[in-house]
Amino acid sequence: MVYLFLAEGFEEVEALTPLDFLRRAGVDVTTVCVGNSSNKIATGSHKIPVVCDINEMDLDNTVPFDMIILPGGLPGADNLNASKTVNHFIERAVNEDKYICAICAAPYILGERGLLKGKEACCYPGFEDKLIGATVSQKGVVRDGKIITSRAMGKATDFALEIIDVLCGNEMKEKLRTSVLYNKGDLL
Repeated sequence: MVYLFLAEGFEEVEALTPLDFLRRAGVDVTTVCVGNSSNKIATGSHKIPVVCDINEMDLDNTVPFDMIILPGGLPGADNLNASKTVNHFIERAVNEDKYICAICAAPYILGERGLLKGKEACCYPGFEDKLIGATVSQKGVVRDGKIITSRAMGKATDFALEIIDVLCGNEMKEKLRTSVLYNKGDLL
């Protein structure tokens, strides 16, 4: 089980690309609307509404999970950062040795909690000072232990493929990469 948290102002590509890839790979992924207790709709930073699978109020804290994903975008990352639900699941992921994935601005959420100390990480340019204790990388995607970070929406496919590699293995990663006609390093 993977939880993908969506708060108002999330970056659509950074959320929906991993979601699409995970579902193509057959991974059980649940989108969770954060901060909107009245419904399951989260609106992205470009005003695209997404109907989530569940609202944060519907989360069962006893259900085991393998990973959480935090997309960036503003104010989406700030709204995730302010969420008690997201904070609870970050703490659970750390305590249960589960994966935490964050892209674009969202890695700052991990940096502010001290989760990047001694780790290599990347983020959207301008947020580097918030990756407290991290060795800041210019790579598009970085996996260091149970933390996966990525720079921005332009790296959303690489981010998704890294997540697939962790959850499903290299064979599935390569199958998906090939099926979407994506070659790492291709230039447009």
